[in-house]
Amino acid sequence: MFANLTKSKGLLSLPYSLVKGETHFPACMEDMYHNNHYFRYAVAVVVVIEIAQLLLALWILGRFIFAPISLLILMAYKLWSSHVSIDIVEKFLQDQQMLSPTRYSYTDIIAITGHFREKLGQGGFGSVFRGMLLSGQHVAIKMLENSQFNGEEFINEVSTIGRIHHINIVRLVGFCSEGSKRALVYEYMPKGSLDKYIFSTRGTSNRPFSWDKLNEIALGVARGIDYLHRGCDMQILHFDIKPHNILLDQHFNPKVSDFGLAKLYPKDYSHVSVSAARGTIGYIAPELVSRNFGIVFDKSDVYSFGMLLLEMAGGRRNVDRSIENTSQVYYPSWIYDRLTQNNEIIEINNNIEIHGVESKLCKVGLWCIQMKSSNRPSMDKVVEMLEGDEDNLQMPPRPFFSSSQQISARQSSMQSSSTELSTMHFRAGRLFKFGSIIRGM
Repeated sequence: MFANLTKSKGLLSLPYSLVKGETHFPACMEDMYHNNHYFRYAVAVVVVIEIAQLLLALWILGRFIFAPISLLILMAYKLWSSHVSIDIVEKFLQDQQMLSPTRYSYTDIIAITGHFREKLGQGGFGSVFRGMLLSGQHVAIKMLENSQFNGEEFINEVSTIGRIHHINIVRLVGFCSEGSKRALVYEYMPKGSLDKYIFSTRGTSNRPFSWDKLNEIALGVARGIDYLHRGCDMQILHFDIKPHNILLDQHFNPKVSDFGLAKLYPKDYSHVSVSAARGTIGYIAPELVSRNFGIVFDKSDVYSFGMLLLEMAGGRRNVDRSIENTSQVYYPSWIYDRLTQNNEIIEINNNIEIHGVESKLCKVGLWCIQMKSSNRPSMDKVVEMLEGDEDNLQMPPRPFFSSSQQISARQSSMQSSSTELSTMHFRAGRLFKFGSIIRGM
């Protein structure tokens, strides 16, 4: 029976023949039972044939089924291994499955900028160019040219503003990562950065907006920072709040930009660890230089914002060594002494007299720059202060850098340490170089 089944089927019919033969095996055994002389030999032959057929069937299965499967598994493993070996930036981008910004090729960047025709600025991280998308939208493209940062700024920017949308946060339209070519594509801000408008040799009267508008700008910046601290899935600490990093649209609405030094932390964190001071001289919170001033966390951004507010109110740098009157070199100390005189109208700038809004900005700023981080308000409290009236604001304690003669002996000892800290800042120069972010010309 088995011989008849295998004769006409060929090699590929062996598995079928094997099964069919098994069904007839009991009948054969029944016939052989009557011929006992050959029974044992028949059983041995059948067993050998069965084993041979089984081995042949297994060989066929391995040759035509198991071998292709093994090859596919090997190819899949090699493909996975090649992806593991890619550089850190590319790995980061592959992990960001839900990123809303568009990924552009370097050829696209060349086309968008018109072969980098219009340059808007230059900074430590690279150059900024103006461009236009196919939709007609104007954009600002920052080309990251400094390779020593190993993609850190690129990852910081994409991982922060790449996933959030807020009216007071600059929007990341897209990015490019093609080998060593990396670029960030932002919405274009036609009015440029805030520092172009608040610093003037002719004083605050030369600004293109009113004091009420200045308060709106300050409030918008505060809301943007508060959103970074409390409104996202992760807490985002900016670490570089300054006028140059506040961009203005065509209606002078502010947007926080430049997240190259930003850090993300879970919401349940109460402090962070940084290996070195982060920020720009004049805006760096004291605790970023010495832990004697408190823990490093969201209050570090509050300090930088306070210094920004004071510069907005005074229309000058907080430290200006060109001023002839030495008592006015450090603006926060000088303005504190003026505010404590309790005059209804206080001369803050040499050219004008102010009251109301500007006095409020100064008081809020002085609250924000308290030297102990625990004495500063949180950003949501700062928003409330800016939304309220100046009459409801209490005068803050004297800032740590103030030069008043009424400081206690303990404060005087601390003053010595802080003066040492300030001297170190000026001698060290800038701790970091930063990009010239998206300034409109």
